Amino acid sequence: MQLEYLKLNNGVKIPALGLGTWLIKDNLVSQAVKEAIKIGYRHIDTAQAYENERGVGEGILSCGVNRNEIFVTSKVAAENKSYDLAKKSIDESLKKMNLDYIDMMIIHCPQPWNEVNRTNNRYEPENVEVWKALEDAYKEGKLKAIGLSNFLINDIENIMKNCTIKPMVNQILVHIGHTPMKLIDFCKNNGMVVEAYSPIAHGEILKNSEISSIAKKYNTTVPQLCIRYCLQLGLVALPKTNNPEHMKDNASFDFVIGNDDMDRLKNFESIDYGESSKFPIYGGTL
Repeated sequence: MQLEYLKLNNGVKIPALGLGTWLIKDNLVSQAVKEAIKIGYRHIDTAQAYENERGVGEGILSCGVNRNEIFVTSKVAAENKSYDLAKKSIDESLKKMNLDYIDMMIIHCPQPWNEVNRTNNRYEPENVEVWKALEDAYKEGKLKAIGLSNFLINDIENIMKNCTIKPMVNQILVHIGHTPMKLIDFCKNNGMVVEAYSPIAHGEILKNSEISSIAKKYNTTVPQLCIRYCLQLGLVALPKTNNPEHMKDNASFDFVIGNDDMDRLKNFESIDYGESSKFPIYGGTL
């Protein structure tokens, strides 16, 4: 596995391919982390809401690779919408993971999850408070980088008008069939790295015959095509799995998607998320 890195606006390097751990249970995630690191992954993504930070920390500390070689991200829960709640939650994450520092902590969503797609309230004053908590933890050395997730342009502008430290990333839903170029370009133009979660569209894209035919053209798999697509857009890709064979497959690609096919994929029709449509990130409501 050949590691590629992007550089954040504070000079910190972030591996361009990471392991997402959403929906991996706490008692299973430690082994998944160790398997991923054994394969060559050096970027692990978790969140307070995933309820598996303890296991992620256990995997990182028992994997046999120096801590400073591994980039770990967690996220302030979307419901923590005050300075005090955010500050307390950051300390709790450090304690759960048993780590001296977290490489990056981001705000999971501008709205509490039970209000996503239900209200126009973007919690602008509250998100500024949460951002201040991240800035303070960053200044204290508890965090090496700070950023956002699921923030739209107006949400980002609110933070940038009120911050002393600019956001370093925005982690958003990006995959073939959902490529919000206006938001991606805005982030890049403001010095933010964009991270793509669910780059394989929660697996639903595997059922698409047109994508399969493009993958066949490059003698590759659909997941590899999807991940390569995100990397060629200049993004960090965060496929999630606890299956070691899938981890290997997701990290194994030595092809370049041609310009015509990239344009075709950028403009690909939207994906039906199937059962996953109930999740807020795919347009559903809790």
